[in-house]
Amino acid sequence: MTNNEQLVSFANELADAARTVILPFWRQPIEVESKMEHDRPIAESPVTVADRKAEEVMRELIEERYPTHGIYGEEFGQVRTDAEYVWVLDPIDGTKSFITGKPLFGTLIACLKDGVPIIGVIDQCVLKERWVGVVGEGTTLNGEPVSTSGCATLKESMMYATTPHMFHKGEESDKFEKMCDTVLRPLYGADCYAYAIVASGFGADIVVEADLGLYDYCALVPVVEGAGGKMTDWYGRRLTLENHERSKGRVVACANEGLHREAIAILGKTWRNSFIPSISKDGLLYLAVGAFLGAALSRPRT
Repeated sequence: MTNNEQLVSFANELADAARTVILPFWRQPIEVESKMEHDRPIAESPVTVADRKAEEVMRELIEERYPTHGIYGEEFGQVRTDAEYVWVLDPIDGTKSFITGKPLFGTLIACLKDGVPIIGVIDQCVLKERWVGVVGEGTTLNGEPVSTSGCATLKESMMYATTPHMFHKGEESDKFEKMCDTVLRPLYGADCYAYAIVASGFGADIVVEADLGLYDYCALVPVVEGAGGKMTDWYGRRLTLENHERSKGRVVACANEGLHREAIAILGKTWRNSFIPSISKDGLLYLAVGAFLGAALSRPRT
């Protein structure tokens, strides 16, 4: 086995272990805690014992098999992130879907080499669907190769986002609204599953999201790009460990290069606060009226 093959095999072991933990909690009564992050567009996010136990079992396997590798997990933080290889884990991406019985959540597992995602897994344990992407080698769904298809232009495209509420008011919400006005249909509510269906050519063409953690998107990059798509931040920059702060969790995944170019032309455009033009327009009116009144009042009386 090559090194990549060994890492892919291990990534599948991690996904198998997470499945074993998560499935007994599926559609069963479960206690849900709230995590509060007040600087985010959606401050509250849920977490369950299934999230924590699934990440724990994956971390234990990594520490046992690859003790020099780094780990970056949603629930239990980071260790050795300066290592050559780092595993990025989101045990249940889409916890809101999970706790409401909607099978569109997924376990996300990424392997980064020198901070760059090279292997990604999206595992939907209820539907028994697993996408594995390897940069430069391809993407499979349950062992069978898949590829993106996608339409030719944004105006024909089907675009997903988890929710329209994930975009900060201002630049993010304005640019997303422009995307919604441009595409054929904006769609919501699929979490990581949206990226999987773009990679599979099932009819979705583009995903635009913001406010994502590193663990929310690292696994998605090899899956989308291995299938022939393109996934970057809103400015066309690579999604890497090093670039995460610059990218601000703003990502776009497209079925092909043409759609990506069109999307970046909107999302990467220099933004001016929409409040400024409205002030300018009103301001011009008030200035004109003020100037007229001022001239009238200052005119010498005869």
